[in-house]
Amino acid sequence: MFGKKIGIDLGTANTVVFVPGRGFIINEPTIVALTKPDNGVLAVGSEAKEMIGRTPDEIVAYRPLKDGVIADYYITKAMLTYFISKASGWFNIIKPDVVISVPAGITQTERRAVMNAAREAGAGNAFIVREPILAALGAGIPINARSGNMIINIGGGTSEQAVIALGNIVSWNSLRIAGNKFDQAIMDYVKKKYALAIGEQTAEQVKIEIGSAMPTKEKMEYQVRGRDLVTGLPKDIVINSNEIAEALNPLLIDIATSVQNVFNVTPPELVADIMEKGIILSGGSVQLHHLPEFFERFLGVQAYVAEDPLFCVAKGTGLILNHLDTYKRTLLNKR
Repeated sequence: MFGKKIGIDLGTANTVVFVPGRGFIINEPTIVALTKPDNGVLAVGSEAKEMIGRTPDEIVAYRPLKDGVIADYYITKAMLTYFISKASGWFNIIKPDVVISVPAGITQTERRAVMNAAREAGAGNAFIVREPILAALGAGIPINARSGNMIINIGGGTSEQAVIALGNIVSWNSLRIAGNKFDQAIMDYVKKKYALAIGEQTAEQVKIEIGSAMPTKEKMEYQVRGRDLVTGLPKDIVINSNEIAEALNPLLIDIATSVQNVFNVTPPELVADIMEKGIILSGGSVQLHHLPEFFERFLGVQAYVAEDPLFCVAKGTGLILNHLDTYKRTLLNKR
């Protein structure tokens, strides 16, 4: 078998690329650096992220996806070309079959845009699969079972909650509240409480190191450096995990309320299944400390973080690629 296959978890914050037999070969930020005014692609991924907040006026770092969907077609195509070429290696004479993740709430127009961008970027066949299905597959959930399973996938741009049974999504909700909004909330909190301006990357680092969904007796601390808004000079402060929990609380309540709304439209038998099994959490942003306890307290249902939550969607693309002929007849034809 000579045909290449590539799975792409096209996330708002990070893109993970999976190739059968080689595993996860790329995990880079979904960012493209362009030169102005000619819009030439200067860098993609990790190299482009290093430029955020540090570039001269003629270089601009873009996130081509907004809330999980294409915000700029040209830049997305350039980024996909980079990832597909990097994954294909020397054998890029043969156009690969590509499976790409998309949010559950994607429109037909947005769906076509992703497929066209992938084909123009070098894919032979492009297959689009909704993220909750891929996340559930990657988390080891038996999606074809008659009993119901719930997955909450919180990425960089969207958080999606879905109940899956008999190989398809029964009920779902999608919110444009996820990791990027968490970073913004931390930036706003530090600005308001300490009159300190911090950058996007600093806020993300704070979230990774001490981000918590709930206040605790034993607080974690982290030193933050930014610009004092009063004096305009550099300044250091120490922030703790309980403050981060306070900053993120309104956003987490919105996500939990959205999960509650999914329960409201789910058949009672499937709700009973979920009560028995619990909720699975996937996506990079579910790595906040004490997030399962937060959902348990709010919803009254046990919650568990999947193994390698950041890679669940990419793992799901791998499972589909390994059984592409089977899924072509079922899952990949469902709209």
